[in-house]
Amino acid sequence: MRLIEALYVLFSGTLAVAGLSMVVFAVRAYKDTGRPSMMHLSAGFGLVVAAAVSTTVLAFLTGFEHTRTLLTANYFITTAGYLFVMYSIIRSE
Repeated sequence: MRLIEALYVLFSGTLAVAGLSMVVFAVRAYKDTGRPSMMHLSAGFGLVVAAAVSTTVLAFLTGFEHTRTLLTANYFITTAGYLFVMYSIIRSE
């Protein structure tokens, strides 16, 4: 594995761990408060993690071909995730 690929895996893993931590925190907050906005927050971060992990896995499975398609799908899913995060912030007011 080349250095750039190793860095890609490292940063994708870091994003996944951080994002899943946010999912856990939001679910715990939902259990404590019963606020639906916390479930929207957890869904948003879950989508961001799903985009990062699936893009990384598919990039290696396809030999880093079809990068435009992979990145487009990644940005679409990540954007949907951040829309959930934004909605959770607006909804919590």
